[in-house]
Amino acid sequence: MAGLNKVILIGNVGKDPEVRQFDNGGKKISFSLATNESYKDKDGAWQDQTEWHNIVGWGFLADRPIAKGDTIYVEGKIKSRDYKDKDGNTRYITEILAERFNMILRRGDGTGAGQQSSYKSNESAPPDENSPADDLPF
Repeated sequence: MAGLNKVILIGNVGKDPEVRQFDNGGKKISFSLATNESYKDKDGAWQDQTEWHNIVGWGFLADRPIAKGDTIYVEGKIKSRDYKDKDGNTRYITEILAERFNMILRRGDGTGAGQQSSYKSNESAPPDENSPADDLPF
């Protein structure tokens, strides 16, 4: 039986993204994304819980104009990996390998006018600015 590895997140960018350019012309973007959930505890009081996600995107996703505080939609898959730190200790990290981003709200823009069409990581070029935006699935 085949499996499915699909993640959809809507949250706030935690810090300005880091963009790296490689010698072969490739680009990588990485940033943290905060998602929030509210629930009632056993005493009936509302509690807020924030989860932080490490987001990584490649290619034209690295050209996306996103910044700390922006609210974005991210679609991708979960990837876990390990690496050695400078002391030789094995460290583990879980990341969301983004396949697309959609701007929902630009920081400081309470009108929602910051919506833009999305880029998909498998596109060879950014979409034409006159093409219709992808619809959000909600």
